[in-house]
Amino acid sequence: MYPDDDSLIIISKKIMPARSISKINGETVTSARLREITGLLIDIHGQHEHQSLLYHARHLEILDEYGKNRTAGLKQKIEKEYHAYIELRKKLESLNLNQEQRLREMDFCRFEIDEIENADLKPGEEEECQSVYRRFSNAKRITESLALAHEAVSTDEISRALRAVDDAMQYDEELMSIRDQLYDVDSLLSDLTREISAHLEEMTFDGDSFNQVEERLDLIRNLESKYGKTIEDVLKSLEEKKKKLEELENYDLLRLHTEKELKASEDRLEELSAALSKLRQEIAGELSDKIEDGLKELNFLDVKFAMEFRRLSHFTPAGYDEAEFMISTNPGEPVRPLGMVASGGELSRIMLAVKTVLAETDDIPTLIFDEIDTGISGRTAQMVSEKLRVIARSHQVICITHLPQIAAMADSHFEIRKSVEEGRTTTTIRPLDREQMTEELARLLGGAEITETVRQNAREMKELADGKKGLAVR
Repeated sequence: MYPDDDSLIIISKKIMPARSISKINGETVTSARLREITGLLIDIHGQHEHQSLLYHARHLEILDEYGKNRTAGLKQKIEKEYHAYIELRKKLESLNLNQEQRLREMDFCRFEIDEIENADLKPGEEEECQSVYRRFSNAKRITESLALAHEAVSTDEISRALRAVDDAMQYDEELMSIRDQLYDVDSLLSDLTREISAHLEEMTFDGDSFNQVEERLDLIRNLESKYGKTIEDVLKSLEEKKKKLEELENYDLLRLHTEKELKASEDRLEELSAALSKLRQEIAGELSDKIEDGLKELNFLDVKFAMEFRRLSHFTPAGYDEAEFMISTNPGEPVRPLGMVASGGELSRIMLAVKTVLAETDDIPTLIFDEIDTGISGRTAQMVSEKLRVIARSHQVICITHLPQIAAMADSHFEIRKSVEEGRTTTTIRPLDREQMTEELARLLGGAEITETVRQNAREMKELADGKKGLAVR
């Protein structure tokens, strides 16, 4: 899916009662394709996304996302080698036969090979047999039809016409052209008569030949029911069975060769995974320092952040690493697994710190934060708003919030409102001008009762935020 130019992609979605239709630049796409495209354009931080930090499997994904420009080549090699390794393991498992099983399979392969070879099949033979079978099956009808045709073309009418024209030519030489054409017709009909007669002589029904063709077709269809839909498929199956028999006959040699291939693949995986693990740990130190700095800017005053690596007992398409975020939020305490230390509000801020660092390396132009303010208030909320502003310098940031400190930092404001009319819920969104925005900030600050003092506080908060935009936390 390519845009008409380098800057414009038009995405539309028509929502109907039974289904919806999505289009990109006017071309209809599936929901899966739409998600794939939008995933390259928009990063959505949902209300509960910070909970994903509780699962350490996500931690390695974050590390690889941050270091993708440095790890991509190694990861591609590992993934390719891993798939080859798995195929070799499957092949070796399929070779785990005892002697009795192997002999049984060899006998069965020989039986199938003999059955196909004895049939002596030829490509295109089935169509030829079907044609002969149709002719034999309808011999009576063909004979009757040809007899009628023979009778029709062998009448003497053309000869009478020729004699009449010859007689007339004595008086009108211009009739020569007509006479010549009649001679041609007479000659053609004579040829047709002889050809039809010959075909009629050949149409004598031969019961033995018919039975032979019928039996041949039955044999072909029986083989096709076992080994493929066409003669070509059956012949292909024959070659596969010959190859399998050869493998079974050379079982010990093949198994030894496969074991060597598997060991070589495992050694390559080990080497590649070790190189990736070393590189990851270097990148992890850099990422941990940046996240730690970001957390300090989000009011984690005595935070320590690190990543702990463990080796899995098996390979994966991404190597053999298992990584986990470790954190300490109080002075003097050792770092412990993130899920054992952080509260819901802390997780929200940690995710923001992670997103801020990832924003330095990703190519996604738009980030959406839905309820990033979960579990925070006061000074921490102010620091979160300044951190969002940092991201907004290189990305488009859309933030859904109930905190005035965060809302005040935005360049543009929209009010989202739900209402119920006649039992139906509707959602509306409207852009706010400066005065309307101040009123909404005042509502967030003052609740149900908005006084002039609250409005003045809202104006000052917005002016303070505007002043900080050039001095936001870096």
